[in-house]
Amino acid sequence: MKFRLKMRRLFLYLSVALSLSLVSACSTTKSPSQQHEEFGASGVFTRSFPGTEQSACEAARRALLSQGYVISDWKPSILKGRRKYQHDAEVHAEIEFNVVCVANSQGSNSTTIFANAVRDRYSLKKSNTSASIGVSAIGSVSLPFGSTDDALVKVASETIPTGQFYNQFFDLVERYLDSVQIPNDPDAEKKESASVKAPPAEQSAAPDQAGKEISKSHADN
Repeated sequence: MKFRLKMRRLFLYLSVALSLSLVSACSTTKSPSQQHEEFGASGVFTRSFPGTEQSACEAARRALLSQGYVISDWKPSILKGRRKYQHDAEVHAEIEFNVVCVANSQGSNSTTIFANAVRDRYSLKKSNTSASIGVSAIGSVSLPFGSTDDALVKVASETIPTGQFYNQFFDLVERYLDSVQIPNDPDAEKKESASVKAPPAEQSAAPDQAGKEISKSHADN
């Protein structure tokens, strides 16, 4: 009797332990959607470059243009480009590339580029439209023959997470960054030229003083 009671307790303990392990495994197992929603320390989408925000974004613009992207939005520190391509006859894809250039700490003379590419996929959907004929006796009659309309419908949208994709982009930016020359202060040359043309205060005051003395001598005579 005691042996059976011990066996029942042992079986109960094993069942509880197995249930707890299954619950723990289910809680730690993450679905693919949850994995994409997490924040990580990966630097896939960022890279730092020497120079100003304007020079970094200009190099990024040239890099996208060299790969067939159409620039849809362009500001000194924000850039957006689009590229369309087709996998097959019925699947169309489009990449929207977003770039933000942010200056690092003051005095570092460097800029961090944040890049993000979203890929949308469209599928060709066909819809048949039937023709209708009006008959005075029975009204309108729909016939099976008609025209076929084709339309692109978005079927998927995702952020491209591949590190190699962004590494190739950043390598292109670094290549074009050497040929970009944008001054830190666009008005610096204007200010410098204005200061060169302006005569010194002492030189401009000297002719006025000489003119006063000449007019005074004529008045005495």
